[in-house]
Amino acid sequence: MPSTEELLERLGVDIDAGTLRLALTHRSYAYEHGGLPTNERLEFLGDSILGFSVTDALYRDNPELPEGDLAKRRSAVVSTRALAGIARELGIGQHILLGQGEKLTNGADKSSILADTVEALIGATYLTNGIEVARQMVMRLISPLLADAEALGAGTDWKTSIQELAAARKMGGVEYLVQGSGPDHARTFVATLHIGGTAYGQGTGHSKKEAEQEAAAVSWRQLRAAETADA
Repeated sequence: MPSTEELLERLGVDIDAGTLRLALTHRSYAYEHGGLPTNERLEFLGDSILGFSVTDALYRDNPELPEGDLAKRRSAVVSTRALAGIARELGIGQHILLGQGEKLTNGADKSSILADTVEALIGATYLTNGIEVARQMVMRLISPLLADAEALGAGTDWKTSIQELAAARKMGGVEYLVQGSGPDHARTFVATLHIGGTAYGQGTGHSKKEAEQEAAAVSWRQLRAAETADA
């Protein structure tokens, strides 16, 4: 298991050793080691702190936005996909304590496990340092997402967003061609999005849904970028 010192440096906080280990203890590891405490209570705590911090930032920074738009942007920032992306950038997966079954199925890169661990680390930061330090850490982690205002507007469900965009432009039907590879316990899927028979973005993931969402996100950005260039 890699040293957690680098992880703490990337997070920019100190967390006491016992609380940090708890935050990194997935239930699969806990069950295999005699029923140890898991990170799920810390995840519950961190989820509340994350939600409040993001809501506060969105409310203060976007005085012109109605409640519905604020809610949509918050959903995008605190989504499993967004949190898993943050976790991958920080290299959190290599530090998670996983059971053998999860290790064999590449649990260290599963979006759900990564997102839950990010929330647990937020909870652990709060317990060690208090609410202000935890809030500041949250803001450091999610600031790049908050800055991407246009993407946030679509990010709640990229597949719905690309469907709406294609319909508005009368581009034709939206289809996903998905191919899987690798052994059953570690499948990787590649999805290519087609609109009106023309190929656009491509995405990868450990599930068809994840690959399709990424393909939709890439395609949405391509179409909006082309629209901006033509303006």
